[in-house]
Amino acid sequence: MIRVTFLGTSGAVPTVERAPSAVYLNREGDEFLFDCGEGTQRQMMRFNTGFGLSHLFVTHLHGDHVLGIPGLVQSLDFNDREAALTIHGPPGSKRHLTDLVHAAGHDPGFPVRVRELRPGAVALEREEYEVRTFRTDHRTSSVGYALVEDDRKGRFDREKAEEELNVPPGPAYGKLHEGQSVELDDGRVIRPEQVVGPPRPGRRVVYTGDTRPVDETVDAAEGADLLIHDATFLDEARDRAHKTAHSTAHEAAQTAQRAGAKRLALTHLSSRYAGQARSFEREASDAFDGDVFLPDDGDEVEVPYPDDE
Repeated sequence: MIRVTFLGTSGAVPTVERAPSAVYLNREGDEFLFDCGEGTQRQMMRFNTGFGLSHLFVTHLHGDHVLGIPGLVQSLDFNDREAALTIHGPPGSKRHLTDLVHAAGHDPGFPVRVRELRPGAVALEREEYEVRTFRTDHRTSSVGYALVEDDRKGRFDREKAEEELNVPPGPAYGKLHEGQSVELDDGRVIRPEQVVGPPRPGRRVVYTGDTRPVDETVDAAEGADLLIHDATFLDEARDRAHKTAHSTAHEAAQTAQRAGAKRLALTHLSSRYAGQARSFEREASDAFDGDVFLPDDGDEVEVPYPDDE
């Protein structure tokens, strides 16, 4: 299970309905936070994500993406946290992120590690997936993040193994599914490809943070199950978007279409557009054939495996 909770979907200025940027992701119990705008720890309580996060991935150092770090760290400390927290950020961010961790002279009682990452780096490597960085284009040092799962084993055709090839149930099935040939009592050798289908793709969730449309997002989001893309403005304000290094809903949709993404979440909505979610979805739908939506704070999205849909 991958569950994404949108904790903050506003642009630089929060509104009554929308908090600054923060997205919580739970992958099979591994919990991550992408960006941490002001008040994120309260949003985590409000929307029941819990505080089990192990890694915080920061896209850039603008206040609406990082000013929640002091409050989050102190809330974790007040709850007697002992486990380490790793904060990842773009080049040049380590000193500033460290200062935020220790804001107001606070010295957390649990380990907090701060890392700088260049675009194209592996931020986190696990047995079944990676979190990778990619280049984004904002007005400061910035990166986006892609959680990319490894391919999974092909499906094991039990019916063929048992009824057509007369492979007895038991350890042989496990060996074949692991890619090992097995020799039966009658001398026949059964190869894995006879009973195991082709590898099945894992899932891919991509978060851009604030950015202009860039080719690197297209590459990172190739075939993505969910692309969470900056869509600060409607297309009527595309000059403003270009000047402030943001994207319009239409531009985010064009990126998703080029990438072949399955779903597109539009985030970082400018406060000037309060109550106009349908306009964003309609504009994006003109350029994107997949599922597009503009989440509200607190919305949850589950990302299934492609072959489970």
